[in-house]
Amino acid sequence: MYGVDTISSLFTALVGLEHVYIFLLESFGWGTKKFNITFGIRSAEAEKLKHTQLDVLVKTLFANQGFYNLILAVGLFWGLLHPVPEFGKEIQFFFMTSVVCAAVVGSITTGKPRILLVQGIPAAQAQLKNNITKEHRAKYDSIN
Repeated sequence: MYGVDTISSLFTALVGLEHVYIFLLESFGWGTKKFNITFGIRSAEAEKLKHTQLDVLVKTLFANQGFYNLILAVGLFWGLLHPVPEFGKEIQFFFMTSVVCAAVVGSITTGKPRILLVQGIPAAQAQLKNNITKEHRAKYDSIN
């Protein structure tokens, strides 16, 4: 059986990996079939947009947005790898809260509840696991 810390770290790593994937898709996937399917862009719309000024602008905006997702991922991995576990948990808490907030904002501004399901729920679950770990650690410390 795995310990609470291991499960918490696994959930956090999965959310981090998800945001690395989002970074790659948003920053380098513009115009690909996978990108269009993920973001609900029809092939005909994508063709009309190609090689226009708007194409360049939207591609740039997605690359920028992708970078923000990379920042979230790096923050989560920093928290996982920090040499002081207690501080690492605080770092994870901050970046996981940021992921949940970004998912809520993204879901509201795009009108797509799927964002909340795909990004927000896993992050909230990881956050819950991290809080359970903190409570478990506090009880253990009070006993010893």
